[in-house]
Amino acid sequence: MTERNPQTVEEARAFVAQVESLFMPWNIPALLAGFTEDCVVRFGDLPEFRGKIELEKLFRSRSERQIGYRLRKELRSLSGDRIANYWEGEWRDAVTGKEVAGRGVEVWTMRDGKIAVWEAAFNFNEQGKPSAMGLT
Repeated sequence: MTERNPQTVEEARAFVAQVESLFMPWNIPALLAGFTEDCVVRFGDLPEFRGKIELEKLFRSRSERQIGYRLRKELRSLSGDRIANYWEGEWRDAVTGKEVAGRGVEVWTMRDGKIAVWEAAFNFNEQGKPSAMGLT
């Protein structure tokens, strides 16, 4: 990762690919290095939190629960200091033992080549089960 924000679509695509690679297997120190010290995280339905100490707790909790995490991220847009990506992932839930799949969208606001704000909206469910949304 560099000390400047991605300037082109190619640079943004490479940044997204780099982040993706750090989740398989979980490289928590390298993931944390890609965030600013004062990062803001709005992740799913969790309460907003700030800073790398809290972010490390999230990554460690997820890495313990999401066994065999397989992730694919795809750049959707680059606009100024913001990068948007779509992701899909699968894992085995360490608590239930069930195979799970999820997908979502993330928007990263960048500062000095690092993620300063991470906003993520997503859904996940046990594989093969009907949607938790109750829609057909």
